Amino acid sequence: MNKVYKAYKDIVILALGWLMLILGIIGCFLPFLQGILFLLIGLYILSKRTIWAQRVLGKIRRRLPRLSGKMEQARWKGERFIARIEKKWQRKKFIKKIKKDYNQKPK
Repeated sequence: MNKVYKAYKDIVILALGWLMLILGIIGCFLPFLQGILFLLIGLYILSKRTIWAQRVLGKIRRRLPRLSGKMEQARWKGERFIARIEKKWQRKKFIKKIKKDYNQKPK
């Protein structure tokens, strides 16, 4: 069960990172979305699982040092978002365990 949970978690995190990247690309053309912020959040989420995203973030840091404030803001938001999802999954797992224990009949 633990391996399945980890695989499911990895898939959800990768999908979330790609979704943020897509929103960032769309946000570059729309005035009401902060495209750069979404791109950076997506890259930070993906950098936890993929090497190419780590390389891209490193290149951005070297070439655009003035963007470091936005990068730190994106990192903080991305980590907070992932932590919130993990907390929600842990809560659901705990509730399922309680329901399972409650539904078991004593001998």
